[in-house]
Order: sequence, then C-alpha cells, then structure tokens
Amino acid sequence: MHRRLIAPGALAASLLLAIPASAASYSPGAPGIGDPYYPAYGNGGYDVSHYDLRLKYQPRTDELEGTATLLATTKQDLSRFDLDFLLDVSEVRVNGAKASFTTSGQHELEITPATPLPKGTPVTVVVRYSGVPSTKSAYGFSTWHRTPDGAVAADEPEAAWWWYPSNDHPSDKATYDVSVAVPDGTQAISNGLLQSTSSKLGWTRYNWRSTKPQATYLTTLAVGRFDITTGKTSDGIPVINAYSKDLGDNDGAARASVERTGELVDWLSGYFGPYPFNSVGGYVPNTTTGYALETQTRVYYSPKQFANGSNTSVVVHELAHQWYGDDVSLAGWKDIWINEGFARYAQWLWSEHEGEGTTQELADYVYASHPADDAFWTVKPGDPGPDDQFDTAVYDRGALAVQALRNEIGDDAFFAVLKGWPKDHAYGNAAVGDFQKYAEKVSGKSLAALFDTWLFQPSKPAASAAKGASLASRTAAATVQPRSWKKIAATNSAHQG
Repeated sequence: MHRRLIAPGALAASLLLAIPASAASYSPGAPGIGDPYYPAYGNGGYDVSHYDLRLKYQPRTDELEGTATLLATTKQDLSRFDLDFLLDVSEVRVNGAKASFTTSGQHELEITPATPLPKGTPVTVVVRYSGVPSTKSAYGFSTWHRTPDGAVAADEPEAAWWWYPSNDHPSDKATYDVSVAVPDGTQAISNGLLQSTSSKLGWTRYNWRSTKPQATYLTTLAVGRFDITTGKTSDGIPVINAYSKDLGDNDGAARASVERTGELVDWLSGYFGPYPFNSVGGYVPNTTTGYALETQTRVYYSPKQFANGSNTSVVVHELAHQWYGDDVSLAGWKDIWINEGFARYAQWLWSEHEGEGTTQELADYVYASHPADDAFWTVKPGDPGPDDQFDTAVYDRGALAVQALRNEIGDDAFFAVLKGWPKDHAYGNAAVGDFQKYAEKVSGKSLAALFDTWLFQPSKPAASAAKGASLASRTAAATVQPRSWKKIAATNSAHQG
C-alpha cells in the first residue's frame, strides 16, 4: 500500500475544485448602509421585515436580558453580515443553526452563519443578549436615559443599539412585537397597541405590537411607574398616553397638552389625510433631557417641554411627524427637511387656527429676523450636513421654504400636495428630490429654481425672491413677533438634549 503525498498547494487547489464556483460570489455585507452622514449606521446585504423582541428589565439595577428574533431577506450572496448593537451577546443562530459572531468598530456585531446565504433567501436571526445599557456608549455618548423608576430609549438618529440589535437606518423599516417583563407595579410602554399583559412570580409582561413599517429610531421603550389614560379620536383611533407619577410641577401642563392628542390628530387629518397608524398617543417620563421625539404612535416628550406651561404647539409638531417622517420616512439623513420643515409648518398652521399669527406673518417674521450675514442662512435645509441636521434653520428656514412653495403654486395645489404626499408614499421612504417631483406633478409647475433658492443655497434669498414668495422685506411690520412665536421657538430644542 502506497501513500500518496499531496503538497499543501495541491491540496488547497483540490479543495477549491470541490467548492461550487458560485461560492466565490459570496461576500460580507457592508458594515454601513451607505448614508454619507453616518457611514457606519445600518448595514448592507439584507432587509429586515419584522423584529420580535422578548425582554426582561430590572429598573433597580438597569439590567436588561433579551432575545431578539429578526426576519429578513438577503439582498446579495452573503458570507457574513452585521447588526448594530452594544450589549453583550451570548448566542446567535441563523436559520436555526448556531452562528459565530464577534464585535468590531463602535457598534458592529459581525455574524458569520454556518453556511453562506444566497441572495433572496429568507433568514431568521436569533440573538440572545444581556447587559446594563447605561454602562454602554458609542462615539462618546449614550441614548439610554435612566429615570428615578426605570429607563427610556428614545433618541435620534440612533437609539436601538442600547436595547436591541438592528439594521439601524430609516431606509430599512419593519413591523415590531415588543414584549417586556418588568417587576410588578412597574409598566413597560412601547409603540402600537398593547396586545396583552400577564403576571407571574412578581413580574408583569407587557406585549406591544406595531403592524405598520417602522424605522428603528422611531421604536421606543419606556419602563417606570406611569399614570396611563386612554381614549379615541373622532375616527376611532385608540389614544394611549402615559405620565410618570413624579413629574412634579410639570404634571398639569404636560397633561393639559398631551391629553389634546386626539383633538389634534383630528385637526391634522384635515391637512394630511387619514391618520396612518392603529394607535396614537404620547408619554412624558421623568427625564432630564430637553427634547421631544416623534416615536411612531407613541410620542416621547421631555417634562421640560412643559416647564413654562401647556404647549399644544409641540404636540402638533410631533404628531405632524406621524405623517411626515414616520409614515413617509426620509430616504437618507440628508432628507431631514421632509421631516422638520413640514412639522414646523404644521405649527404655523396651528398658530393661524388659534388666531396667534398667520403662516404668512410667521414667514415674514422669520425672514426679517435674520439679516443676510446671519449664519442662519448658511445652513441648507435640503442637505444641511450631519453637524447641522437639527439646526434651527432646518426648522425655520425649512418652514419658510414650505410657505414659499405654497405661494408659488397656490393654495389648491399646495393643500393637494400636503394631503397627497403621505398617501402617495405611504409606509415608504423618500428624498427631497422625490418631493419636488411630486409637487411639480400636482401643480404642473417647474419648481427647480424655487427649491434651489430656499433649500440649497447657503445664503439669504434676495428681496426679489422673497417678494416673489410673498415674503416681506425687513420692515417694522414684519419684525412684530407673532403671539405664537415663543411656543413655536421652544420646539427648536425638540431634538437637542
């Protein structure tokens, strides 16, 4: 019997011949989805359709345990893929089989399945994990907010990493089941509708469901001791609001504002069309943050939003986002004007409704209040850059652009655009360019010059452009502050901590 000696190189060559040629096409999914503002956010190679999160949280110690099940479909031949996540992972399974995993970068969980995944394959990913979210940070910050009786996950443009693994970019929207066990006497609040609760051995489990596509940053979790109120809009949409029991002096003003949610949804529906989700409401936890956030169906409000009394204007702003930002989400973070310009303009419409200043008076005031050399005009709302994404100009100059559009195409076409856009792009994603095309289609006018002037030029539009948009030049009348302005301006910090 003779043994044949095979040189290492020949052995490798023979093994390669045994692997199907198609295997060469398998490659890792990109560690970022391709957003130029946040290159490492999101991931390439797959699309998530559903998240099932089963969690257990102890407020006293801030310990979180979880099992996340992600349903996804591959968009390329995948050898491995990433999720965005910060907590400690104990096991990952892909389509039932154990997968190897490691971490990289600031927030990447790299997963290598036991066998490569062909393009178009349905994939079930199960991640078991635990940790103390408040001890984790990325890029020098945390979006996990501790409260005296629990914690809150609500922030933009990122919040998911601290409590569940995800493809963290608005372009990959999904439906959600969020099930959270907390000690008896404590509540867990999330998006959508509460499906059921159950208690066992000192723990109560809350099961929430969101049935419409939802961006990761719009998914929220709040654990604490809340007073919960319920009701319905005129169209029968369930309204669920919650208030920490230790809001102190801000309690009355918070309730006087947020309890008008149903009324304000009815009013906004007249401009934007039917409310797009199966529930609505807001919650006010006892946090030290200063912002509000349009978390889908369950808006997050900081108590500081009501420190100077009731403020329905901020409620209007966040509810307007349910159409502009949540239903129709931005394609990339540079498209933030579609969110903030229209939510701010909704406040202007509310001001006019309340007799506290018309949209035109507010536009004139903003235009006149900022001289040509003001840095306000150097921010381009149509592409502000990551450092200025939530700059005041994105809100105020953004709303100016909306008023300029209205004056250019007339009220009939303008209000048709306002209502038609959420219907035309329902539950999807869109860019500023898509909105321009839609407005041109509805109005029958070329709007390239108007959009360029008001959204993309880093300078104050000339008086001639302002006149053409029916905006007053710097006159005494234009600089009279509308009565609604202080409450509107208070929303400038809506996304700033």
